[in-house]
Amino acid sequence: MASSEVDQKFLGKLAKAVENENPILARVLFRILGLSINLSSQLITAQKYRRHGQGQIPEALELTLHIIWLSREGLVLLNQFVLPMVGEYVELKVLAYKLRASFYHIYVLFHNTPPVSTMSSNTPEGQTTSSVPSIAPRRIDKGKGLATDDDDDIVGRPLEPPRTLEGGPVNPPPGFGLERLEPPTAFLVEPGDYLPKAHHYFREAVQIAEELLWASHSLRLSVKTEYAAFLYECVHDTEGSRKLAKDTITEVYDATEGLDDDMFADACALVNVLGKMMKRGLGSNNTLRSKGQGSSSGTQGTPRENTVPKTTEAPAPPGMI
Repeated sequence: MASSEVDQKFLGKLAKAVENENPILARVLFRILGLSINLSSQLITAQKYRRHGQGQIPEALELTLHIIWLSREGLVLLNQFVLPMVGEYVELKVLAYKLRASFYHIYVLFHNTPPVSTMSSNTPEGQTTSSVPSIAPRRIDKGKGLATDDDDDIVGRPLEPPRTLEGGPVNPPPGFGLERLEPPTAFLVEPGDYLPKAHHYFREAVQIAEELLWASHSLRLSVKTEYAAFLYECVHDTEGSRKLAKDTITEVYDATEGLDDDMFADACALVNVLGKMMKRGLGSNNTLRSKGQGSSSGTQGTPRENTVPKTTEAPAPPGMI
């Protein structure tokens, strides 16, 4: 996502490349790089909270608020300063469109209404008592009995009968129903269904990457790798995610362009991630299984699948496995 190492490398490299020609653009790219580095560790921590069933603790909610705030700031910088300036910059154009889709990917994971992922703070288990009004606890007077918040309370005062409302309850105005459940992040970003918009931006980023970059380019691989993750965890299109991962690996094998050492290492790492995605959702006999079944780590692929380059295992970018 917007926190992947490949994206961060290109952010730094492209910011340095345009520094003399367009210092404003360079400063904005460096700021987005800082946001991305900050997001990287926070997304990993948020996933750990969810994995251990701690998504509703106050620390997890505070982390979610910070993640949404950083994503919102990143989108503002992209829309106002980067996208209007990409012009003829080939790699920067692909990166900008990819980052926009990535930030919306984070919205869908953590903020979508209705929620489509267990990462969302709007799920029932993600709602904390801090999101609803609470009754202040009664204060305990040290050794002097129970102290109430009303100092004028008289012990033994007879209870007043409940008051009735004349005319019955007041209904909401026409066209307005009961107040909907909103995520705790609603004060940062307007609640809504961001899935269609995120999906549109991913398709747009993939199309631009295919038009401007060769098949083994690590930035193009980064776009398709995150799109495959988005299809799996947000759209819940397991077969579509697997097919995209498999087709991308095939394109890399068929590519004839040369790569420098750094880009080759990034490409190999992303191909390894795509290889795992290609087998995700399969049972031991290479048939689709439900998510509730066991892990498919022992799945044997076809000969073509087993030719994925074996490189030193590196931690997969957040949201890509």
